[in-house]
Amino acid sequence: GLVIDGRTLEHVLHDSLQNIFLELTEKCRAVVCCRATPLQKSVLVKLVRNKLKAMTLAVGDGANDVSMIQVADTGVGISGQEGMQAVMASDFAISQFRHLRKLLLVHGHWCYTRLTNMVLYFFYKNVAYVNLLFWYQFFCGFSGTSMTDYWILILFNLLFTSVPPIIYGVLDKDLSAEILLQLPQLYTTSQ
Repeated sequence: GLVIDGRTLEHVLHDSLQNIFLELTEKCRAVVCCRATPLQKSVLVKLVRNKLKAMTLAVGDGANDVSMIQVADTGVGISGQEGMQAVMASDFAISQFRHLRKLLLVHGHWCYTRLTNMVLYFFYKNVAYVNLLFWYQFFCGFSGTSMTDYWILILFNLLFTSVPPIIYGVLDKDLSAEILLQLPQLYTTSQ
């Protein structure tokens, strides 16, 4: 791992040393920055996100972490003694740092699989409807007449095909939380 303090980080964030710092960080399993200012935190997250083309997650518990949380792709705020500013600026809120593992490995995996299946469902729904319109045009001689009433089209999207995604999005769990916590590598396969 690499531990770097705020004063050293100030020098590293200049253009001349950015590439060397990024090469070094890629070779480390973890990089810990201590005594960094809020501006340094946000610049560091932005640097990693833009230069390494990596997806970034920022975790913070106070007002000094707000800019870092907002710059990251996903922000997690920890509610605690330092106030609620980080929670208000974040995408997800947890009460303690130990809940971060469950948030990523369990709920992150479930979110990936649910979104994937929802997208597939919407493609299927739209292909089925367009296929009906296509074959109806052969039946009516390509006159452009409408196959359905406008109310039926509205109800098709609003009622008839909205219930399965809602139920699936709320209830689907392909693997139990215990298995996902025991096998963290399943998170990468869901991506």
